[in-house]
Amino acid sequence: MSRAATSPEPQYLKVKNHLREGISSGHWVAGDLLPSEGALVTQFEVSRMTVNRALRELVQEGLIERVQGVGSFVAQLHRISSTLNVRDVHEEIVERGGTHEARVHALTRGKATPQQAAELGLKRGAPVFLSLITHLENGVVIQCEERAVNPACAPDYLSQDFTRITPTHYLLDVAPLSEARYMIEAALPGEVEAKLLGINRRDPCLVVKRITYSRGVAVTSVKLTHPGVRYQLQGSFSA
Repeated sequence: MSRAATSPEPQYLKVKNHLREGISSGHWVAGDLLPSEGALVTQFEVSRMTVNRALRELVQEGLIERVQGVGSFVAQLHRISSTLNVRDVHEEIVERGGTHEARVHALTRGKATPQQAAELGLKRGAPVFLSLITHLENGVVIQCEERAVNPACAPDYLSQDFTRITPTHYLLDVAPLSEARYMIEAALPGEVEAKLLGINRRDPCLVVKRITYSRGVAVTSVKLTHPGVRYQLQGSFSA
C-alpha cells in the first residue's frame, strides 16, 4: 500500500472541514457564533495553534469573520443580483462597498466545440475566442467566469485588458444586448473551478449559464460558477 493511501488527514483539516460542512449544511448560518477555540481544542484534542490555522484559512476563504475578544462568526453571504438582468460584476461589488479585482487565467483563440458551436450558431471547429477569469471581492474569489465569444461580434476581444475592464462591460459596449437566455443550477465544481475558487470538489456551487444576443446574433456564452457556501441569489420583480 502506498504512503499516500495511508497518510492521515492533517489535524487542522479535520477542524476546518467540520466547520465548513456545518456552514454548508445550514447548521450555522450567517451571523452565528461558532464554537470557541477552546471548545474546538477540546473536541478534536488538538493544539490551539492547529485550531488557529483552521480558522485563519476559513477567514481567508471568506467563510467566517473573527472578532478579537469575542469569537468567530459565520460571514454574511455575498449576494448575486438577479440574473434576469445582465449586470457587470465590477459594478455589483462597488455598489456593495467592496473592492473588485479580476485575474485573467486564459485569454486565447480556439476552435468551437460542438456545444459552443450550437450555443453561438457557429460551425464545429470554427474560430472562437475563449477566456477564463476569476473575480474577487475584497480579496475573496466570488466567481469563476468561463466564456466563449463569437469573433464576428467582438473582433478585438483578445486585445482587451480584462484586469481593467470586465468582459461583460466590453461586450455590452461593442455588441448591444437585445436578448439573453439563462439556466441556473446547483452543481459540484470541476477540478479547475475548485482550484480557482479555493474550494473542495464536494462543495456545492451556484452555476449560471447564459447566452447573450445582439440583433439576433449570439455574441457570447458564459458559465459563471459561485461557491454555494458563500453566496445567495437574490432578485426582485414588480408588475
